Amino acid sequence: MAYLVCSAFIRNRGLWLPGLRAVREMSTQGGPTPPFSTLSVTRPASMVTQVELHRPEKRNAMNKAFWSEMVDCFSQIAEDPECRVVVVTGAGKVFTSGIDLMDMAGNILQPTGDDAARISWNLRRLVKKYQETFSVLEKCPKPVVVAVHGACVGAGVDLITACDIRLCTQDAWFQVKEVDIGLAADVGTLQRLPKVIGSRSLVNELALTSRKMYSDEAKSSGLVSRVFPDKETMMSGAMELAEEIASRSPVAVQGTKINLIYSRDHSVAEGLEYMATWNMSMLQTQDVIKSAQASMEKKSPKEVPFSKL
Repeated sequence: MAYLVCSAFIRNRGLWLPGLRAVREMSTQGGPTPPFSTLSVTRPASMVTQVELHRPEKRNAMNKAFWSEMVDCFSQIAEDPECRVVVVTGAGKVFTSGIDLMDMAGNILQPTGDDAARISWNLRRLVKKYQETFSVLEKCPKPVVVAVHGACVGAGVDLITACDIRLCTQDAWFQVKEVDIGLAADVGTLQRLPKVIGSRSLVNELALTSRKMYSDEAKSSGLVSRVFPDKETMMSGAMELAEEIASRSPVAVQGTKINLIYSRDHSVAEGLEYMATWNMSMLQTQDVIKSAQASMEKKSPKEVPFSKL
């Protein structure tokens, strides 16, 4: 029997507030996890947290509540010692159709302010807030595996490019949709996709034409690392992968994620300097001794009782 136990506090507006304390049996999963209205959060395996976009009747479109709930959710996960890996999925027939334009139109099209400067300042603050919704996945020290099925449109691409490992089904497709609605993608795609795919020409083509990229091209370009025949098989693969990662030392895993992201955005020399500073303390962990001993005894990492972090 699997349960979700989230940590007791979340960071919100600079204050620590009571957070999610829900404990849910997987067999009773049927909707969003209170206090969330757009996310279902469960514990499908030991040390693995699953976050499911849960507005299936709206094709998991991202409404006003979603943008703040993702920040609250991942702020809790980052501090949760019971979680070592996160799997992000979508409920229903598709992963996400992107922004819920009907719900979000007021914020975007009717910004407040007495003059151009104040209107601009409020718009900037709004965009920065929405950027944090996906940056929080990247900032979370726990590896985030995203499993995509069906459509992944607009802000969905912003979301998945902030994740560490991307998987998809054969029927999945991806679309940088923003130019079709009169704006430049502003919450992560234009910054992260070039570093994910590596081909500036392909990124430019996708962003400037809003054409669909299907699973075979997503795999060959490096957007995803594995393609599965259907959602059931993908989820099985995602959980197997998550459990493999969760079985390793959390000191090693979280340190690896943090340094990979740092090295992506800095020179080799800067990355090596940061790594040296990082490991001058992290190498003092007992996890190194435990891992070495397990290796000599021909044991699996799953047999090593690493302490929580």
